[in-house]
Amino acid sequence: MGIMDSKVPKGPLAAKWTQHKNDINLVNPANKRNIDIIVVGTGLAGGSAAATLAELGYNVKTFCYQDSPRRAHSIAAQGGINAAKNYQGDGDSAYRLFYDTIKGGDYRSREANVYRLAEESTNIIDQCVAQGVPFAREYGGLLDNRSFGGVLVSRTFYAKGQTGQQLLLGAYSAMNRQINRGKIQSFNRHEMMDMVLVDGKARGIIARDLVTGKIERHSAHAVVLATGGYGNVFFLSTNAMGSNVMAAWRAHRRGAFFANPCFTQIHPTCIPVSGDHQSKLTLMSESLRNDGRIWVPKRMDDAIAIREGKLKPIQLKEEDRDYYLERRYPAFGNLVPRDVASRAAKERCDAGFGVNKTGEAVYLDFAAAIQRYGTEEALTQGIKNADDKEITRLGKAVIEAKYGNLFQMYEKIVDENPYETPMMIYPAVHYTMGGLWVDYNLQTTIEGCYCAGEANFSDHGANRLGASALMQGLADGYFVLPYTIGDYLSKDIRTGAIPTDSPEFDDAEKSVQDRLDKLMAGSGQNSVDFYHKKLGKIMWDKCGMARNAKDLQDAIDEISALRTDFWANVKIPGKAEGMNQELEKAGRVADFLELGELFAKDALTRNESCGGHFREEYQTPEGEALRDDENFKFVSAWEYKGEPKDAVLHKEELKYENIELKTRSYK
Repeated sequence: MGIMDSKVPKGPLAAKWTQHKNDINLVNPANKRNIDIIVVGTGLAGGSAAATLAELGYNVKTFCYQDSPRRAHSIAAQGGINAAKNYQGDGDSAYRLFYDTIKGGDYRSREANVYRLAEESTNIIDQCVAQGVPFAREYGGLLDNRSFGGVLVSRTFYAKGQTGQQLLLGAYSAMNRQINRGKIQSFNRHEMMDMVLVDGKARGIIARDLVTGKIERHSAHAVVLATGGYGNVFFLSTNAMGSNVMAAWRAHRRGAFFANPCFTQIHPTCIPVSGDHQSKLTLMSESLRNDGRIWVPKRMDDAIAIREGKLKPIQLKEEDRDYYLERRYPAFGNLVPRDVASRAAKERCDAGFGVNKTGEAVYLDFAAAIQRYGTEEALTQGIKNADDKEITRLGKAVIEAKYGNLFQMYEKIVDENPYETPMMIYPAVHYTMGGLWVDYNLQTTIEGCYCAGEANFSDHGANRLGASALMQGLADGYFVLPYTIGDYLSKDIRTGAIPTDSPEFDDAEKSVQDRLDKLMAGSGQNSVDFYHKKLGKIMWDKCGMARNAKDLQDAIDEISALRTDFWANVKIPGKAEGMNQELEKAGRVADFLELGELFAKDALTRNESCGGHFREEYQTPEGEALRDDENFKFVSAWEYKGEPKDAVLHKEELKYENIELKTRSYK
């Protein structure tokens, strides 16, 4: 077991980043023209990094498996992006954003990284406004804000329910400008299959053209991975169907340590599972908890009547409803952090108060907000003595203006009008806080291999606060990586172009080809989805919202056996030469079958409850997470040693010098 060096600069917290930027080496503009960088993944983190690095003068190659960077999963982010601008004058600051994020992550993130994130948050908004991102504005023209879970201020900037899409368009337009200048070579429909190391440094990748099936070699002086999270290890998640862990996992197999794999976020506001043949879950933005009130019936007989279709939710009187979040957490109410809200929903449903046919759903109700907004709007418009019908009409119009596209999406999927009847929601796998371990400079344990955005572990600890994912992706891409990677590349100005006809590239390409041949050689008994679904069920049942030692050990054994069966019996029709989407999926599921076992091993090793990692053995009498700071105040960083069972644990001790460690409470 080793100790990790995070390379956090010395000095006062608020001065670390500025001083670090002053101290690190820079690359002369003339030399940047001779340096190549590969960026794998073109969502918000990868797209913003690629655009900025190319703007600085580096030669950039981008790779994504989609047919366009605009198809990156970042586009699905709905609610907003946090920034400590304090436009509302409600006491916000960089320190308060830092404090909220550390506390929200249950004190399992690195102080210096989080403070830097809070500092850079304000620059992100300025950058995006300059790009033309259409953030929502107030009546007077100023940018509007709303609240998200786990905070007591309004700091979330938003573009209706399409914030990720609008931000991605901004990054994509910046990328496109560099593509037109010839500074970015774009390789769409390409998947990274392996990383190539020369003298221990990342010097290129092996990629597969997903249209032709051709295996290609690409060299560079540094490689940036920004490929998102691995929530699809659960099969059912809110992630895009193609989201995968392949690039990060292949880097892990080459020596990049994987940090905190068991820290996974279960989002509380998703449309519940509707059947066995479902392959995707849909997120309803957390922003809805600004105005929606979450409840279940107080009495069991009412819950049963609703499940049996004998009683409608709007027929239940106010005094017969249990607004359980407002009851249990009066200080934060419906805006408690996601891990807390998810566990509370599970607890109510496990107790028998679920409101759909499966018993796994709670209500998200906007009736009170419609009345409140309607009354306010009537007064604003000078309408005196407005009746209930008029107030309801005005209130619905306000809700539509704020969340209209989300309500429309819900109605299309569920076939119920959420303006008239409460939405039904239930937690679902959404985001992964774990990822490749990186130091303060975002460099992994492989020299020259950097990792940004959700693919790294760095900023969110054991639980991510809402609207912080977009913030981290853009901070890493626009403002952190372009500085820190220059320090590393300043030592490469005399290296010259990296050749691809070296033995290292030969070996990596052969390894990729051998793996593809092995996949194609399966006996053909079961489809790729057969194995993915089985893995997902193990993960959800035994590594999901609640975990215990016995289930985790069972999961390790079952996943190991499933992996053996997969390699022997998977069925992949067609051939490897040419487009073969089943082969693409097989490669990704093969990686999930290794990651899943490491995930369970990590969860079994961490004998405490914190954030999204809830061990049933470690909870308070009230059912809250019971952290163990004395023994588990560290980042778990796993070293690949072949089979996941042989992975070696390294630890980065977390130091809290600017914030007091205490039990997280939202009551």
